[in-house]
Amino acid sequence: MIPAKISGTPMARFLLAAAFGILAAVFLGAALFGRGPDPAYLPDMADQPIALSDGAAIYVQRHEVTVAEWNACATEGGCTLHVRARPDQDAQVTPATGLSYVDVQQYVAWINAKTGHSFRLPTAAEWANMAAAVMPEAPDPIFTDPSLTWASAYLIEGNAPRALKPQGSFSTSPEGVVDLDGSVWEWTQECYAGSAGSMDSDRCPAFFVGGEHIAAMSYLVRDPARGGCAVGTPPAHLGMRLVSDKPT
Repeated sequence: MIPAKISGTPMARFLLAAAFGILAAVFLGAALFGRGPDPAYLPDMADQPIALSDGAAIYVQRHEVTVAEWNACATEGGCTLHVRARPDQDAQVTPATGLSYVDVQQYVAWINAKTGHSFRLPTAAEWANMAAAVMPEAPDPIFTDPSLTWASAYLIEGNAPRALKPQGSFSTSPEGVVDLDGSVWEWTQECYAGSAGSMDSDRCPAFFVGGEHIAAMSYLVRDPARGGCAVGTPPAHLGMRLVSDKPT
């Protein structure tokens, strides 16, 4: 206790302020130290891992990241983009779309910090592997003349529904991964460098997205109708799905 005779002096006020500051720092530090990973943020994963051709396996998020899941990141400041669902859509079951590669990397960093787990985007090969069981077989080309290959591609592609639908509206793979054949193309971590060949991902201008066909999209594109794609019909929507090299 500070003696009454000096309680009103500047020194006393300074000591009181310092004491309160120390106590506040102690309580704040304890709160931060005890926060730790929060398992409530772990995504729902498919029933079984996806077996890869090299003998390895990856664990895949059952559904695409939803509007509600994405906006939890935006609310906490981990993601700069806030996604809105239409009035007739339920944010809890509607895939988050209109996402660029930069956006989805923010979500990956945030969910890893929240859960203490190591999630990532799949490679293009991993995505094709997990979707192989639900994708329709490629039809025979309409034209056999090699000079008309482009015409065949444009006539046989673009069959997937383009309307954004709630999760569970499309197929489920044998492992329990849902909607890989739906209207949302999903970002992969694989760089498309064009004629430049290999390139560091930090400098890559475009990345592959998986959907009805594998397409290459600029890393800044949120609206694929405006951004275009390298091959075939442009994707309807751009979203994301997490994978992990170890079980949650």
